[in-house]
Amino acid sequence: MSRFNHQKYRPFPAIQIENRQWPDNTITKAPQWCSVDLRDGNQALIDPMTVEQKKRLFSLLVELGFKEIEVGFPAASQPDFDFVRALIDNNMIPDDVTVQVLTQAREHLIDRTIEALQGVKKAIVHVYNSTSTVQREQVFCMSREEIVGIAISGVKMIKERVAQHPDTQWRLEYSPESFTGTELDFAVEICDAVVAEWQATPENKVILNLPATVEMSTPNVFADQIEWFCRNIAKRDSVEISLHTHNDRGCAVAAAELGVLAGADRVEGTLMGNGERTGNMDIITMAMNLYSQGVNPELNLADAQKIVDVVEYCTNIPVNPRHPYIGELVYTAFSGSHQDAIKKCLSRYQEGQAWDVAYLPIDPRDLGRSYEAVIRINSQSGKGGVAYILESEYGLKLPRWLQIEFAGKVQKHTEQEARELKQTEIRELFDQHYLNSAAQFELVSYKLERSDQDYLNATVRCGDDVLTLQGEGNGAIHALTQALAETLGETVQVTEYSEHALSAGSDAKAVTYVQVKFGEQIQSGVAISEDTVAANLNAVLAAASTRLISAGATVA
Repeated sequence: MSRFNHQKYRPFPAIQIENRQWPDNTITKAPQWCSVDLRDGNQALIDPMTVEQKKRLFSLLVELGFKEIEVGFPAASQPDFDFVRALIDNNMIPDDVTVQVLTQAREHLIDRTIEALQGVKKAIVHVYNSTSTVQREQVFCMSREEIVGIAISGVKMIKERVAQHPDTQWRLEYSPESFTGTELDFAVEICDAVVAEWQATPENKVILNLPATVEMSTPNVFADQIEWFCRNIAKRDSVEISLHTHNDRGCAVAAAELGVLAGADRVEGTLMGNGERTGNMDIITMAMNLYSQGVNPELNLADAQKIVDVVEYCTNIPVNPRHPYIGELVYTAFSGSHQDAIKKCLSRYQEGQAWDVAYLPIDPRDLGRSYEAVIRINSQSGKGGVAYILESEYGLKLPRWLQIEFAGKVQKHTEQEARELKQTEIRELFDQHYLNSAAQFELVSYKLERSDQDYLNATVRCGDDVLTLQGEGNGAIHALTQALAETLGETVQVTEYSEHALSAGSDAKAVTYVQVKFGEQIQSGVAISEDTVAANLNAVLAAASTRLISAGATVA
């Protein structure tokens, strides 16, 4: 029998719930958001974030408007402990932001956790233990009573220790880990015990976080679980129901949305869904889903590119170009019929009207983006895009800004020729403008010394002369721009940069694309080389050559 055998799995059991209410509900306001990027997201990275990366991501989360941020598991590692201390000691936590930390219900871990939080103004101590049937029976070999005992013991220890620090505003969060695999009556039983032990009140609510630690069912079943729990928890007015969905079935956002319909107050997740296995619930997607329905997400997501840049820098994970709302290609139409429909709708749209544009669920400008149709092969037709041809036929993956620039050159050429261009002509036109253009600057050799600041010594041919360019900076490109600025007598700044290999293997060539600002003028440069650093330097020099040619200047 094939190993691919569905018969060894069984369907998740339906929840017996009468007169369920969530299907008729509507989300009219955003839930309380809690980012877990710095804890759950960080622990899923191949290379965990450095303290500097954590600080940058924390600053972004504050800027976006998060009021609750899980910042680590300080008892689990020294870097997490040091980061929490750095936030507190350097007064990096705004007064309206509450930091959250995770701990297991063990005495030495709780002691270390409270130590990490000393001096903080507001904190959520998030304690958890596994409650699911499979964990109890196969991992811990414990009874229900013993599992409840672990939770209560942990809560008692936390209550005793936070009482010694009355200057901090403390909240308790409890997670019955693997909630979705826990019998609902037992989930309620253990959570009722925790709420009673903490002596929760409507003024001092316990956060009961119900995690789909592993997504096990369709979202509607998860919603049934949440509604059943909300109906049966003893002190509903003294608890805040929180969700923490994972994406094993690809439905984390849908499950969280239906969970809110079913009565949840709060949602934990990460930016762009980073997390273990297939990831956490993507807060960006869920927040933008609310936004697209006219609901204020209570997060400021207006600068999509900044969010992408920071998350990619901190996680070292590229954002998929098809990522909902925020991916590079989500507002680009490759189909000619789609392009035509979008352009017609946009031509009719007036500011202040309700948004109703074909193929665009939201106005891209709201996120700092714009609608860009794929570059056409001629000025009249929609028979595909130049970008697609250059990538599929020649391996050149033009970044968006260069696609837009080259589109103008292609359109001008097709209008002059009054015909469709062949694939080879597209490539020849690209080479003419970017790879075979007249070179005022040509790299002869270079030496790069790396330390705290990289030092570049480059020999460059300029006409019949040979120049020596020397500069320091954060990398070879930055060092070269500093040297060029002194040589050209104007500021030189790289505003866009992209590079990739043209093929696989150790002898593969690299191609670099740059956009460089010389004073107030912007020029593009492209270079190909087996040496990645040389490709970077030559691309900047190509842009500088174009700058000199356009200005009618030379270097003495």
